[in-house]
Formats: sequence, C-alpha cells, structure tokens
Amino acid sequence: MDSESTSADTHEKASGTRYSHVYEGLRSLLMSGSVEPGTRLTEADLTRMFDVSRSTVRSALVRLTQEGYVTSEANRGVRTRSFAIEEAVDILEAREILEAALAGKAAERATAEEVEGLRATLHEMEEAQSRGDQDAYSRGNRSFHQQIKHAAHQVTLARAYDTLLYPLVMRQYRNLTVQHPRTGSVEEHQAIFLAIFTRNPDAANAAMRHHVGSARRALLLNTSPEPLRD
Repeated sequence: MDSESTSADTHEKASGTRYSHVYEGLRSLLMSGSVEPGTRLTEADLTRMFDVSRSTVRSALVRLTQEGYVTSEANRGVRTRSFAIEEAVDILEAREILEAALAGKAAERATAEEVEGLRATLHEMEEAQSRGDQDAYSRGNRSFHQQIKHAAHQVTLARAYDTLLYPLVMRQYRNLTVQHPRTGSVEEHQAIFLAIFTRNPDAANAAMRHHVGSARRALLLNTSPEPLRD
C-alpha cells in the first residue's frame, strides 16, 4: 500500500471517529433528559462543544433528525423534540411492554455476575436515597435499567427498546412538584431485583410493568382533553 492510500485511509477513519463521537455524545446528552424540549441546537455551539468541523456536526444532526431525536424546520433550525400527549402516552405504553419483556428474559438468562451487578447498583440507589442524593439516585436508576436490558440477552427486544424516546418524554412531562425519587420507587426496584434473583420471569415481568406504569402515571399526562388509556 502506498503512502497516499495509507494517508487517505487514516483520514477516513479519523473522520468516522469524529462523526461517531459527535453522534453518540449528542444522542447521550439528549437521552439523559438534561436538555429542555424545544431547545435550539446550533452548529456553532456544537462545533465548539465537540471540537469538530461544522460538516461533522451537520451530518450527526441529520441522522438524529431522521431518528426522531430532534426536529429541523426552515427558519427555526434544529431543536430538541417535544411530544403531544397522545404520542407521549404511546411511547410510554410501548416502554412498559418492552421493558417488562426484557425483565422477564433477564430472570431467565442473566449470569450470576450480572445479577450481582444489579444487586450492587440497587445498593447504591438505596444509599443515595438515604442521603438524599437525587443525582446519584437517577444515575443508579438509569444504570439499573440498562443492566437489565443487557442481562436479558435478547438483541431484538433491546434494539426495539433503544429506539424509544421515553427519556425525552419523561423530561417534558415530569412533575416537578413530586419528590424525587418518587415514593415507592426503591421498593419497586427491589421487587424487580428479587424476581430476577429468584429466576421468576413472570414476577419480573409484572414487577417491571408495575414500576414503569407507576412512573408513567406520576407524570403530568392528565392535561389531555381526551380520556387517557391506561
């Protein structure tokens, strides 16, 4: 291979790495729920944030728009998604079904090491609650759910679950007057863990569905003029 080919290959790989860095970084930021719905995302700001070219940022934004994480409109630019109540309810109902199925599979398929990982995360959440550390509890909560997804060892379910934009919905409709963590949240996580630990897929499915449904009902989704499905 000549030097020109080697140089071209290196440049192509570097460009791909920069693009992946921006796409994954921005997607993680959006999915963390830390960005307000309707927030404008400018190429200039993102270029500075990720230290890449505008073309790289633009490519990442195009993909995120196609995948539904952001919207792009003429004269309004790119903005984080906001959801009508009906769409929000649909997404959260789909989450209940998919995540309950993943919990059931985790009860069947989780390795001993993965179960111990869940135990450790649950302990961290309990400690965070006891000292009133909401941020630590939220991090533990996200980790707990991700660990269950991986422990299910069910690629098709996990892929479908990953397409849901529920963290954005939760961010938009969360009730700031309700204490965090929500009353009963720790106990619900304990029930999920116990079902997985005892290898009871039906109980794990039911416990997760109850937990996710309770989280949904705690949101400000009761402002719809039409009766909500439940």
